[in-house]
Amino acid sequence: MTDIRKKLVLVGNGMAGVRAIEHLLKLSPEAYEITIFGSEPHPNYNRIMLSSVLAGGSSMEEIIINDLEWYHSHGIRLYMGHTITSIDTAERKVYSDKGIVLPYDELILATGSNPFMLPLPGAEKEGVIAFRDIKDCQIMQETSQSYRKAVVIGGGLLGLEAARGLLHLGMEVSVVHIHPYIMERQLDEPASVMLRKELEEQGMKFLLNKQSEAILGKKRVKGLLFADGEIADADLIVMAVGIKPNVELAQKSGVQTNRGIVVNDYMETNIPGVYAVGECAEHRGIAYGLVAPLYEQGAVLAKRLAQVPTDGYSGSVTSTKLKVSGVDVFSAGQFTERPGTRALRYQDEIEGIYKKLVIQDDQLVGAVLFGDTGDGAQLFSMIKNGENIKGKEKELLLGISSDALASPKGNRLEGMADDEIICGCNGVSKSAIAEAIQSGGCTSVGEIKACTKASASCGGCKPLVEGLLQLYAGDNVVTVKEGICGCTTLGRDEIVAEIRRMELKTVKEVMNVLEWNTEEGCAKCRPSLNYYLGMLWPEEYIDEKESRITNERYHANIQKDGTYSVVPRIYGGVTSPAELMKIAEVAAKFEVPLVKFTGGQRLDLLGVKKEDLPKMWEELDMPSGHAYGKTLRTVKTCVGSTFCRFGTQDAMGMGVRLEKAFERLNTPGKVKLAVSGCPRNCAEATIKDFGVVAIDGGWELHIGGNGGVHVRATDLLCVVKTDDEVLEWASAFLQYYREQAGWNERTAQWVERVGLDSIKEVLEVRENRLALQERILTALSVTTDPWKQIVNEPELRKNFEQLSEMKTV
Repeated sequence: MTDIRKKLVLVGNGMAGVRAIEHLLKLSPEAYEITIFGSEPHPNYNRIMLSSVLAGGSSMEEIIINDLEWYHSHGIRLYMGHTITSIDTAERKVYSDKGIVLPYDELILATGSNPFMLPLPGAEKEGVIAFRDIKDCQIMQETSQSYRKAVVIGGGLLGLEAARGLLHLGMEVSVVHIHPYIMERQLDEPASVMLRKELEEQGMKFLLNKQSEAILGKKRVKGLLFADGEIADADLIVMAVGIKPNVELAQKSGVQTNRGIVVNDYMETNIPGVYAVGECAEHRGIAYGLVAPLYEQGAVLAKRLAQVPTDGYSGSVTSTKLKVSGVDVFSAGQFTERPGTRALRYQDEIEGIYKKLVIQDDQLVGAVLFGDTGDGAQLFSMIKNGENIKGKEKELLLGISSDALASPKGNRLEGMADDEIICGCNGVSKSAIAEAIQSGGCTSVGEIKACTKASASCGGCKPLVEGLLQLYAGDNVVTVKEGICGCTTLGRDEIVAEIRRMELKTVKEVMNVLEWNTEEGCAKCRPSLNYYLGMLWPEEYIDEKESRITNERYHANIQKDGTYSVVPRIYGGVTSPAELMKIAEVAAKFEVPLVKFTGGQRLDLLGVKKEDLPKMWEELDMPSGHAYGKTLRTVKTCVGSTFCRFGTQDAMGMGVRLEKAFERLNTPGKVKLAVSGCPRNCAEATIKDFGVVAIDGGWELHIGGNGGVHVRATDLLCVVKTDDEVLEWASAFLQYYREQAGWNERTAQWVERVGLDSIKEVLEVRENRLALQERILTALSVTTDPWKQIVNEPELRKNFEQLSEMKTV
């Protein structure tokens, strides 16, 4: 049967374009055969949450908006890692850099924007980057492992978010800004000064009124030279000085451009059948860089494509919120005084609160909030709606009263337009939340979060969501505690207890019996349930591969360029000439571009193609080092008494024994061990999850260390005399951690949460240790190296290779 649907091609797999597709699928799901091209090797993700990823608040999996299953379920063909290089608007065809030629009936350009890089001498040096996408985020994380000093050029919204993330990564951060105060486009000077003081207390340094002159260094950046002759030392320079619409493709194709791609109120360009939406689009002379206007554009475009009547897009009033841990800042509208306006201010230096309202003709036209931003969404709504506030000025300045909000009569929430965006991070409108409450039966914030994603990211819209819940649900509102995610109200301990009590044996069964709010769960709960079931029923449970992250499914670490990193296991960091020769031969055969020693005394083969992974593991014929999983990663050792004149015990022998004992052990978080042959501690055992330090006549056993972003020294668990006792205590500790910790909780966090004394109380009883040891041996007895399956099972290997070679979804 001939497919009579029109062919719709979207160039750009970002937030604005895909949001337009989401709206279109709701309005007219069968009207188009949809193809999407994205330059990045990732599905659609929430770019504005990158700062949260950098600061440790979210994982990459958690900021994915539409996973690959979403594209598949809606029949969308996705080309990841493909860049459209040219468009033939006469023949209506697009051409990708990978040789794909595709015809279209309708074409959406959502090419986004590019970071503006200052044309400074030396800007091409290694270590000079922007902060725009996942790749930049990964570079910052990698740089923080080897370097200490970072300079961020730009004291605006994005620059401060990048700087805070780098602080979280343990770097020394200086923010360079050409203006006398930071965030001058969003804040007035008093609010800016308060913000700067708060950020300085967090460790951030500021170099204001500075004109950057040149970037110093030979191959890699070493510093930043200013026009006044001063120099700031830098191992990394992040430019966050603005963005510019990506119009190159449009220009080459004859599409009219100015600063952006020029569009009318229906997002149409000057070429029939070609539309533009998002940061690349210029509407009435304005190119927006914030998410809410882009979502509004997407909704209008979807209606146009679905032939649904629409008034068109008339522009947006914008608001901004700084996503920095421990700091609340909100700005909206015209926040500076102009002729014909008046400003009201409230400042409390003790509590760190500042509010400013700008009023014109009895209407609120702008607002700045610092320290207490709870009223931000309500004030923004009033700015957009042009509400008359005469007589309410004091109430608004000192805080909108709860009585006013709760009153059905004149309720400001009720007066909001249905298509107004409530959750800017995820583009959730008032009508979507209303529908979730009225038709979907949601009676709590958690249920709304699970159903619509509102308040699931930064959480800034939660007060507004609560207000809408009260408005539409009234007496049916249920106050519930937060569960492990928005899909359930149950916490970790409750879930584990119910799985054990009712002997639940699959992820789907847990979700059904425990009444999950969402049928398929989410990126937070599925991996945790998969772990809890495997921990409780090691001999019966079949690991659910689809609940694992990409790295764990492919058994290799994906890199920023889409290639993979392979790390074979080298027990205790001890190898042989024959093993080294084998690794070298395999690396040469598969043309591995880089081989690197890791911090855990292993070899990392970087730049491996996905399709080569099965064959490479077969050639290596070595166990996986599990450098990608929540399992035992490494056991670091020094040479100990075997060679060192200070060594008192055989550190290498003990390290190899521990690693062979616990390899392939699934744990709530990644686990690293180390064995030092004397108290000089060359293997850094006292910042590991389980550390063993040799002393005269025995071993010290240490727990709960972490050498990452938040360094934590271990606590001394006990002192033992024999090697067998080391294994007994290590087995007991690791199993107790497996059974008691929450998913994704490292030992350092767990030990701090439950306390050293409570752990000692359990493990000091030998009967408890032996029982725990027996359970960990049972769990280990059913594990095999994951690559044995792919190498030895032809059908599984065939499926993997087919998946690896797919260029579309």
